[in-house]
Amino acid sequence: MKFADIFKLSLNSLTHRGLRSWLTILGIIIGVAAVIAMLSISAGMSQNMQAQFSSFGTDVLTVSAGRTRAFGPEGGFGDRFQPGSSQSGTSGQTSQTTTTPTLTDKDILAISTADGIETVTGVISGRSTVQYLAQTVTVTVEGVDPAAWNTMTTSQLALGRFLELGDGNSVLVGNSIANGMFNYNLTENTPIRIGSKTFIIVGILKQSGTGSFGGDDRTIFMTIPAARQIVTGLDTDQYSSIQIKITDTNAVDQITQNVDQVLYSSRQVTADTADFTVTSPTSMLETIQSTMATLTFFLTGIAAISLLVGAIGIANTMFMSVMERTRLIGILKSIGTRNSEIMKLFITESGIIGLMGGLLGIFLGFIVVGVISSVGINIMGMGRMGTGTNTSVAVVTPELILFALLFSTIIGIISGLIPARKAANLQIVEAMRSE
Repeated sequence: MKFADIFKLSLNSLTHRGLRSWLTILGIIIGVAAVIAMLSISAGMSQNMQAQFSSFGTDVLTVSAGRTRAFGPEGGFGDRFQPGSSQSGTSGQTSQTTTTPTLTDKDILAISTADGIETVTGVISGRSTVQYLAQTVTVTVEGVDPAAWNTMTTSQLALGRFLELGDGNSVLVGNSIANGMFNYNLTENTPIRIGSKTFIIVGILKQSGTGSFGGDDRTIFMTIPAARQIVTGLDTDQYSSIQIKITDTNAVDQITQNVDQVLYSSRQVTADTADFTVTSPTSMLETIQSTMATLTFFLTGIAAISLLVGAIGIANTMFMSVMERTRLIGILKSIGTRNSEIMKLFITESGIIGLMGGLLGIFLGFIVVGVISSVGINIMGMGRMGTGTNTSVAVVTPELILFALLFSTIIGIISGLIPARKAANLQIVEAMRSE
C-alpha cells in the first residue's frame, strides 16, 4: 500500500468521525497555544529587560546603603538586613537598634581610590510634589553632579540641554512627566514649582522606558545643592546612593570586589557585617533572568500538562478507532495488507491529529500573544524602548513555531503507537468475525 493511499484512508477516517476528531484535536490546540504563549512571553520580557538594562550603561555600578541577603544561614529566606535597622543577638534572641546606614563623602573618597574607577558621584533621591498651572503631581526627584552624571548617563535629549554646574534653579525633566502627566505638556524654559521652590526646565529627555539611574521617564533631575532643599532627611555630606563609572566593562566583577574591599576598610565592616550593597546592571539582569527562567520552566510545565491530556485524548480516540474498524482491518489483512502497513495507517492518523492540533494551536497562540502584548503595552506600560516606540512584550520566533509543530506531531505519533500495534496484531479470523 502506497503512503498516499494510507494518508487518504487516515484522512477519510478522521473526516467521518467529525466531532470526536475535533474534540481530540482541541486538546492539542490548547496545549500548543499555552506553550507558545508562555515561551514567547518569556522571550519577549527577556529581550525587553536586556534593552532596558543596556540603557543604564553597563559601565556604571551603584552603591546603596544597607544589605539584603537572599538566603539565611540555614538556606531559608529571612536573614535580611535592611537600610532602616540592624540586628544582633545570641541564643536565638534578636535585638533591633535604630542605627541606619548612610553613604557620605567619606565613602566617595574611599571608592575613588579603588582600582578600575573612572568617576564617582553621589546621588540624592526622593519624592516631591510638582505644581504646574494649578495641577499637582508627585514624582521622583534626583540630585546629581552634572559634570559626572553627563558622562555616565545613556539618556538622550528630546529638547534643550543637559544640566550644567551652577544650575541652581534649573531642572531636567523625564519624558513621561513632560508629556502626559499634566493637562498641558511641559516644554523648554517652562517654570514649574517643585516642593516650595520654582525651577526652570532647561531640557527634556527622550523616552527611555527605564526606571533607574540613566534617565527615568518619571524623574526630574537637578543639581545636588538644589535637591538638598527639596529632599529632606539627609545631612549635607550624605547621599541616597553612589554611582561609579568603571574603566573596563569586562572586569565588572573584579572592580566590584575592589569597591567592596575599600568600603570594608573605610566603614570598618566585614563581608558578614557589611552595611552597603554594590550592584551592576549586568548582575541585576542575570539575577532577574535566572528568576524568570525558573518561573518560565514551571509555567511551561503547567502548560505542557494540557499537551499530556491531549495525548491521552489521542490515544483514547485511536483505541476507539481500532475497535470500530476491526472488521475493516481483517478485510485489509485478507487482501494482503502487511502488519507494518496497518501500523502506518493508524500512526499516520494520530500524526495528522497532532499536526492539525499544532497548526491550529500556533494560530491560537498568536492570538493570545497579540492580546497579552496589547494589554502589556497599553495598560501596564511595558515594551517601551528608548526610541519611544512600542515593542511587543512577547516574541514568537520561527524556532518556537517549528518546535511547537514538531512536538505536537511527535506527541500525536507516540500516542497512536500502542493502538496501532494492537490493530496490527489482530488475527484475521477474529477481526473478520467482528461486527
